[in-house]
Amino acid sequence: MQVSKRIETAMPALVGVLVLVVSAVAVTGGTASGSPALLGAAALRPGGAAAVAVRLSWWPLAIIGAVLYPWLVIWPPVVVASYYAGTGWRTRRELGAYLGLAAVMMAVSVLAGRASGGTREMITATPANAALMAAAIVGLPLLLGLWVRAKREVLAAARERADRLEREQVMRADQARAQERARIAREMHDVVAHRVSLMVLHAGALEVGAADERTTGTAAMIGDIGREALTNLREILGVLRGPAQPPALAPQPTLDDLDRLLDQSRALGITITKHAHGDARQLAGTVERTAYRVVQEALTNVHKHAADAHTAVHIRYLPGELQVEVRNAPPPGARQPPPGAGEPLPGGGWGLVGLCERVELLGGTLRAGPHGDGGFAVTATIPAETPA
Repeated sequence: MQVSKRIETAMPALVGVLVLVVSAVAVTGGTASGSPALLGAAALRPGGAAAVAVRLSWWPLAIIGAVLYPWLVIWPPVVVASYYAGTGWRTRRELGAYLGLAAVMMAVSVLAGRASGGTREMITATPANAALMAAAIVGLPLLLGLWVRAKREVLAAARERADRLEREQVMRADQARAQERARIAREMHDVVAHRVSLMVLHAGALEVGAADERTTGTAAMIGDIGREALTNLREILGVLRGPAQPPALAPQPTLDDLDRLLDQSRALGITITKHAHGDARQLAGTVERTAYRVVQEALTNVHKHAADAHTAVHIRYLPGELQVEVRNAPPPGARQPPPGAGEPLPGGGWGLVGLCERVELLGGTLRAGPHGDGGFAVTATIPAETPA
């Protein structure tokens, strides 16, 4: 591609040099001599310059060729001008004007050949040779230029059609994504939001009608969690709906909100301890938000699978890293519940997968699995970026 562009850029200069050299040979080897030949040689310089600038306008070279050919049978300027007339004409009238100029040039050349006689008359004035010269220096270069122009137009149309099809394909893909996002948003609103709203309403009714204080507090906590879930759900629905309906985003949770999250789990009867190691410092929002989500998902798994386990949350501020570990262990003497003793909470199994993706996006690592105490541990190590 770069080589072809370089050749195309250098082509006018090469054409100018070629026209100058070949025309000089035609002058020195032609039939003219004396002052006409000297004047013709002097005219080669503007002819070469016009050939160099032929891509800007081929008319100067065409006029110079129309003068030099009847005078000294110098044909290179006419060949080059004919080719560029075929590739660069803007209107049919302009192309017709050039053909008219070429016809006048050939007629004058025939008359000059007959007036000169000898070899000149044989080359330019006989009907067969005049027709052959007209075809060689005007017709064939002009047809070649017209063919090159048509090929360029076909290629340009093909590129434009390909670009248009690509744009239409991208537009259809965007529309399909927007429709799918809108469908997901509708399903989440009609199903999830409706169910969570019912949960909040029932929690409110239980809070009002409960006879003991503990039930009232639990119902109030359930209502608060449900309302927070609805707020988060509305934010997600706003994102799915697209930029046409921007959501009013609430502040995202950070490590400062971790105590409230732990208190909610403690209120459900889980024993949780928090341990901070190292010098606490403020980190980038994405780092703290990811650490919060790690603890949140780990506690969700504790609620589902080990509600009676003792859970420890460790926050380690390491040099250049933040390590979050949630480790639980069954209480001493704990036994497996009998079959059918309780229905497990539903789960899709994607929580840890999503956490791993979230941590890896920040360049960190996530490990999750059982440990020697018979419990389960989730450990995330995240590069500790400071806020900008």
